[in-house]
Amino acid sequence: MEETYLLNYPGVRKKILVGGSGPLPHFPPGTKLVFHFQTLLDNFERTVIDDSRLAGRPAEIFVGKMFKMEVWETLLTSMRVGEVAEFWCDAIHTGLYPIVSKGMRLIAQGKDPLEGQRHMCGMGNLFHYHSTGFPELDELMRTPQPLIFIMELLQVRDPMSYHRESWMMEKDEKLQTVPVLHMQGNALVQQKKYRDAASKYKEAVLLLKTVQSREMPGDIDYINLGRMIVPLELNYCQCMLELEEYYEVIEHMDELLQKHKGNFKAVYQRARAHAALCNEDEARRDFDMVEKLDQKFKPFVQQELRKLGQSMRSMHAKVEGRLNNRVRKKMTSTQASQWDIHKSKYKHKKKN
Repeated sequence: MEETYLLNYPGVRKKILVGGSGPLPHFPPGTKLVFHFQTLLDNFERTVIDDSRLAGRPAEIFVGKMFKMEVWETLLTSMRVGEVAEFWCDAIHTGLYPIVSKGMRLIAQGKDPLEGQRHMCGMGNLFHYHSTGFPELDELMRTPQPLIFIMELLQVRDPMSYHRESWMMEKDEKLQTVPVLHMQGNALVQQKKYRDAASKYKEAVLLLKTVQSREMPGDIDYINLGRMIVPLELNYCQCMLELEEYYEVIEHMDELLQKHKGNFKAVYQRARAHAALCNEDEARRDFDMVEKLDQKFKPFVQQELRKLGQSMRSMHAKVEGRLNNRVRKKMTSTQASQWDIHKSKYKHKKKN
């Protein structure tokens, strides 16, 4: 087929090698594009720099999500599903390709694509980019040049057809997703699927926290988002209580009570967690607070304190039993008999 220029995009030429099927797809923001690509130098040998097929998996980008190689979005959204096309791109579009290529190569090796870039200032990252660890990419960094991309568009997935990570969602979409996750969590609790329910509540909390992080602390939106987080945190910790993840409950409720002092449900959940772990002082402190916050719960608190007392006695009996066994192992038979007589007299005296 004849070589053609892409309209309104200078410095790019397209040649269709294999025609695709169907009409040109619609590409709303968030559309997932799955494709294979080859990258070639624009020289006589057409030297291959990268080939996604050799990596064993296709590449993916999401429309409108600030992919470093912006030109790739333009190339791919000019294609039909199944189409194979060759694109010549001027050096003005390929300056960041070495960084993109390095990231993809590290992912293919099972490594972190940001390896070596964390904990650096902007200038540090700039110098770091001049050494990718791959000689052919370092050469492209030193001498930006036109590149040829051969692409095959495999799939075009609508934004609503797959599970979207939070970083892909806009603010309004995150806020709309939260009540859906809340209802899904509640339904799973009714089915006693506490682990799955906790996952839904946790996902909803994380969405709200990412939105809240962009607001000014103290502003009305920041405060309202904080209030929306509270019931989800409480539901999450209720699931953790059912799953006997008591340390998780204490950690979350400590944090929540720092921001929302005197929250009845938070104090109650923390009291139960401390009681389950036989943290007697902390449990009594929290149960006393529960009673002060709502006097109607006094009979319930007394019942919980009796259970706590029984748990503490049982725990002390087990500890004493283990200690006695250790002592007896180190005694002669005569000493052991005398020890039993001494214990019997002590218990009799204690009763009287």
